[in-house]
Amino acid sequence: MESYYIEQSKHDWLREANRISIQITQGNYLKDQSSYTYFESYIKGLGKEKGFDGRIVVVDRLGYIIADSAAADKGHTIMNKQVFDALNKEESAQVFIREDQEVISAVVPIVDKENKDEVLGTVVVTAYINDIYDSLGEMRNQVYLLSLFTSFLIGLLSFFTSSFISRPLKLLMKFVQKITNGQLDQKVDIKGKDEIAELGNAFNHMAEQLQRVEHSRQEFVSNVSHELKTPLSSIKVLTESLLFQENVPVEMYQEFFMDINSEVDRLNNIISDLLTLVRLDQTEVPMNIKTTNLNDMTQAILKRLIPLAKKKDIKLIYQSHKEIFVDIDEVKLTLAISNLIENAIKYTPEGGEVRVILQSDLQDAWVSVEDTGIGIAKDEQSKIFERFYRTDKTRNRETGGTGLGLSITYRTVIMHNGSIQVESEEGKGSIFTVQIPIRQI
Repeated sequence: MESYYIEQSKHDWLREANRISIQITQGNYLKDQSSYTYFESYIKGLGKEKGFDGRIVVVDRLGYIIADSAAADKGHTIMNKQVFDALNKEESAQVFIREDQEVISAVVPIVDKENKDEVLGTVVVTAYINDIYDSLGEMRNQVYLLSLFTSFLIGLLSFFTSSFISRPLKLLMKFVQKITNGQLDQKVDIKGKDEIAELGNAFNHMAEQLQRVEHSRQEFVSNVSHELKTPLSSIKVLTESLLFQENVPVEMYQEFFMDINSEVDRLNNIISDLLTLVRLDQTEVPMNIKTTNLNDMTQAILKRLIPLAKKKDIKLIYQSHKEIFVDIDEVKLTLAISNLIENAIKYTPEGGEVRVILQSDLQDAWVSVEDTGIGIAKDEQSKIFERFYRTDKTRNRETGGTGLGLSITYRTVIMHNGSIQVESEEGKGSIFTVQIPIRQI
């Protein structure tokens, strides 16, 4: 603002000096000596005009003062840089300090009326500009007061705003600390629809997920304990029966040892499936991806399961209209498809039918396993891929399953960037459909 007002003042005084210079040129005062007395009084009159708060000095081409509105320095010489530049037709305005006061000096040339290229002298206008600095001082004080008030107001608003924002964040941090300490049943009371509310919703969702994970972990540990304890309990009962009975016939020994062997096999199957799941749950599971003929792989699985189907007089039907080649880990996917077909055979009544259908397009391949078995209730279909989940708690005891087959299948399909869907109706059978990308990217 100071620069602006100073530049504006320079412009105004240069304009005033040019106005005087033009009047002197028009009156031809520097060449017509007969009018000198009038010229001198004219300059003094300009200096006394109302509203004009400056001093006018007219200098000839030799640097002599020939007229002075203050009548103080007449006859003296002035030849500073500004006057010298003006005699070379370069007008200028400068600010300098005189007696501890700011003074502005505007100097312009006086040209000959007839020959515009000839400079006859200069007009020097000087004026005090303390009023500018006085005004700037008052303005500066007002700005300081306004800044102080604004800073106080902003500080006050910042304090209340930060308190308003930090209060829910502190509350949220308290809940986070509780969850860190193992108290997973925490829920934030959500108010409003701002970013803090969104953060609270995300926290509640995270807490629910953690509760589900913890519940699944506890249920998994409980199921594992139960599944391992059941065959061990049977083995213990059978063993104690043989140990604490006298004169046990050989036939009973043979029968009990066959039962013990069956329970050991069951225990071994559970442990094998658990180890398989542990390997599949690793963050980076090694995948041996190769281009594989899906038709040949499926037919090999069916050939191996034909004896199981014949025991129950179940028809195994294979359908495919073309050769399908996919990029898969053949060992892992063979286990997954085998689990689906074996389950279909186990849970289909005698004389039923199991159909395996292969289809594909340019991007994906589908393996569908359809059976005419007992089916799955609608409310249980979303849970069947959970570990140890049983739709019928007694059914797996009879079929010899571990309750981990579908979990292994699900993890294997996901590792292949695929998906698995189930459609089922109680008493009418089930359809499991596995989708696998033909090319693994």
